[in-house]
Amino acid sequence: MAKKALITGISGQDGAYLSRLLLEKGYDVVGIIRRSSHFGVAEHRLRWLGVLDDVKLIDGDLLDLASLCRIVGEEKPDEVYNLAAQSFVTTSWQQPVLTANVTAVGVTNVLEAIRLVRPQARFYQASSSEMYGLIQEPMQSEATPFYPRSPYAVAKLYGHWITVNYRESFGLHASSGILFNHESPLRGREFVTRKVTDGVARIKLGLATELRLGNIEAKRDWGHAADYVRAMWMMLQQDTADDYVIATGVTTTVRDMCRIAFAHLGLEMDKHLVIDPAFYRPAEVDVLLGNPAKAKAAFGWEPQIDLRTMITEMVDADMKRLSAAPEAVSDMVPLERGAARRAAG
Repeated sequence: MAKKALITGISGQDGAYLSRLLLEKGYDVVGIIRRSSHFGVAEHRLRWLGVLDDVKLIDGDLLDLASLCRIVGEEKPDEVYNLAAQSFVTTSWQQPVLTANVTAVGVTNVLEAIRLVRPQARFYQASSSEMYGLIQEPMQSEATPFYPRSPYAVAKLYGHWITVNYRESFGLHASSGILFNHESPLRGREFVTRKVTDGVARIKLGLATELRLGNIEAKRDWGHAADYVRAMWMMLQQDTADDYVIATGVTTTVRDMCRIAFAHLGLEMDKHLVIDPAFYRPAEVDVLLGNPAKAKAAFGWEPQIDLRTMITEMVDADMKRLSAAPEAVSDMVPLERGAARRAAG
């Protein structure tokens, strides 16, 4: 029989790519979605990748333990991937309580549902490099002390440690992936990489004349979401649960990332890029650089897509979307058409 995976946050970037990966591996994929008045919008990333018709979507909420217990009991998943969160750092200062409830306490609810109803299921928690914050070491590994610098990072740190606690207290096969920044054409436009690629495409098409950003000297370790969801799956195939840093081991400034995007469309960055203090964070994370050596040694994971390839892919996708429909609804334009085909066996 096919394995079954349950994904929270299935309508996000990682949820869509993970769904495609698992379907290719022959899984049955079930996703939890929170009901919204914006019917159909939440599923658009799944539609982009052509997998919407191949996944089962169920109403549920990380803040509703009863709904989680019901879903886990009815679906009996072999693997549970918790990708749901209030995941935008800037919003976490504006909505810190919501962020704490969803991004922190929500993890406990998922773990508790598994413990009570399906303790044999394997669990993946999406931890974040933002937990390192004010970095204590030049290159961050699983042993590097955490120093979170935003309500989002603090909430993620709780989710990380409660996963460790349930693993050690109840013997759950519960692993955390400490993922560094990972992007794709499916990234939301509020995140800096997509803000850049969308902005550059708008300038090229004559829809805008400038791109406003905050601290462009901040450095990040950027990878591709398709590579990183592969690491999530690999973690849950291990005999023993553990925590792993997933990163490229290369750090790049926002400035240099912008240069790649502008140059790809033959634009001069200095003519269009505007530094706006309104976009500075209250507490900045200046540098993040991950050490993925443990994941490489344990199960052979390595990134396959470099930064330049990823950014140019994102720019091309935004050019395609904006050429079809320059308004916000352009995000509904599929990148690929047709339902994904499951691999045999």
